[in-house]
Amino acid sequence: MSLELRLLATPKAVPELRHHLQRYDYDVRLCATELVTNVIEHVGEGTPVTVRVLDTGDGRTRVEVTDPDPRALPLLLRATATDEHGRGMALLDALAQRWGVEQGADRKTVWCELDGLNSLAGRGC
Repeated sequence: MSLELRLLATPKAVPELRHHLQRYDYDVRLCATELVTNVIEHVGEGTPVTVRVLDTGDGRTRVEVTDPDPRALPLLLRATATDEHGRGMALLDALAQRWGVEQGADRKTVWCELDGLNSLAGRGC
């Protein structure tokens, strides 16, 4: 099972994305929305993105978010208790089995892979 959505990275798009990902578990939805939020914060609101959720075939679910800025790379920060930002990639790092960035000349894809045993909500799908 796979899903691909093209959208503009805006605050309004985040809950809409969660709605489109209802068949997936909370961790998949959280990672996808965190990656889109990173685009809003670090590339710019209104940036066109493509969100993909894929079954890797080895029991994992892969979440990918592609945007047109190959230079704005995600950073794994350790936010303090009083920081208002900087937790998104740390959260993704804690939930995902692995994550990374694939850069092209005119785009980048930030991806993560999660344990597929829990990737579908209700596990009976």
